[in-house]
Amino acid sequence: MELASTQDPYLRVVVHTAVCCRALTLLLQAVFDLLIPDHTADAFSPPRLPEPGEYDLLLERLLGGLAHWDAEHFLFIAEWGYLYEHNCAFFPLYPLSLRAVADSALWPLRQLLCLWSRLLLSAVLLNSVFSVLAAAALYKLGCAVLRCRRTAFLAALLFCISPANVFMAAAYSESMFAFLAFSAMWQLEKGQSWLSMLLFSLATGVRANGLVNAGFFLYSRSKSFALQLQVGSGSVRRLALLWRQLLSVAFSILTTCAGICLPFALFQYYAYMRFCSPGLELAVPEPLRQLALDKGYRLVSPHGVKPPWCSQRFPVVYSYIQDVYWNVGFLRYFELRQVPNFLLALPVSLLSSWAAWTFIIANPRHCLTLGLERRKKKREGKPRAGFCCPAVFVYVVHATALLVLGFFCMHVQVLTRFLGSSSPVLYWFSAHLLQGHEAWLWEEGAGGQSAVPVRERCALGAAPGSCGKGPAGGHPLLRLLLSYRSMTAVGRCLLGFFASYWLLGLVLHCNRLPWT
Repeated sequence: MELASTQDPYLRVVVHTAVCCRALTLLLQAVFDLLIPDHTADAFSPPRLPEPGEYDLLLERLLGGLAHWDAEHFLFIAEWGYLYEHNCAFFPLYPLSLRAVADSALWPLRQLLCLWSRLLLSAVLLNSVFSVLAAAALYKLGCAVLRCRRTAFLAALLFCISPANVFMAAAYSESMFAFLAFSAMWQLEKGQSWLSMLLFSLATGVRANGLVNAGFFLYSRSKSFALQLQVGSGSVRRLALLWRQLLSVAFSILTTCAGICLPFALFQYYAYMRFCSPGLELAVPEPLRQLALDKGYRLVSPHGVKPPWCSQRFPVVYSYIQDVYWNVGFLRYFELRQVPNFLLALPVSLLSSWAAWTFIIANPRHCLTLGLERRKKKREGKPRAGFCCPAVFVYVVHATALLVLGFFCMHVQVLTRFLGSSSPVLYWFSAHLLQGHEAWLWEEGAGGQSAVPVRERCALGAAPGSCGKGPAGGHPLLRLLLSYRSMTAVGRCLLGFFASYWLLGLVLHCNRLPWT
């Protein structure tokens, strides 16, 4: 998909930055995990079978911080399959990928490492690759949508220090989902509809919120048809042609949306056949069976006793698990004891809301008409570039929909990683703010108004390698971070949010402490 083009020096810098940030993440999590004792959390923690050996224990000491919380579910599914009912909240493509790598590329290590250790190593390797590819895809998507390479470049750099960083490194599905979603959006912008649908479909096989991405196809097809309606006369021949076009658009929407939703439907069918079909008995190791008894986890019943959701008109195990096991539902998290979690989600909520408001103020007519009105070139002139360009509309709607869904219907603290791995708007708008409030970062040789010395004020948008070798004249992201003290309040708050969540996530999550 041309992500590794050697002709774009900015893309090379993005890839290099992503690789360095991933290496630093792995190093820091190991240090924090060794220095800080793990918190005892009431979370899913199945026994290791068989007992880990010497090299398994060494690997766990180095990378064990990436195997906590939901990572336990993904690694367990990759090793044992969907043994417990509540495992079905986690979609299959990511654990299947872990198992494939563990049984192929890491197969030579089977004499040294048990399967669980190879799965953990697979997760680290895969997520490192996916996070780098996601940064490159975000850059290419930004170039296509924003039509401003500097903003796309800065947004991709910010993705490398995403507030959801720890989940991009741990054995979670966020990195894989981000890569597939951003790549699918980019291919759709290029007009590669079928490839885009395939990538969106794979994303749905990774996370349930991939279903929302069907809206991109719905909007794209509806917009094309609406713009066609505004061209030409209303003759009978023209109307007949429009009817054919309408049927074609409807068929295209149904086909693409069905393709995107297919993995979700197939997984629900698989869960139904596994837990609701009579006479299916599985060989479950005694320690795992005992864990089910101790914790109340539901196994496949050999006696034909079906779970309650099997008798529902639409037996969807995913919604049942979210409701019963995690108490997910509209306004259910609005409790006084959840105030700390709302505070954790406050920065990303404010930033996303600000992004939507900024776009609406900049494009009121475009928002009122949903972008379905044909643009009058003479009256409006050349379309603007950057975050406020009309092409960003559908991405703002997508991000706002995810924000509303997460804030009112989910465990609100997951909003940071939910939006950070699903929408480019968080990074585009952050880059837009930095570009607007820190103009000296983009103007090489700007006037002496800044407190930063002239030799340190090399533009981030300048050609890579053109800024010298000094501390502030080296890597663009490093220059940005070292310029923190000379920034405006907006720039400091923005970078403070990214850097603090990047670091705190490693400290807390890797030691089983609650995080986003």
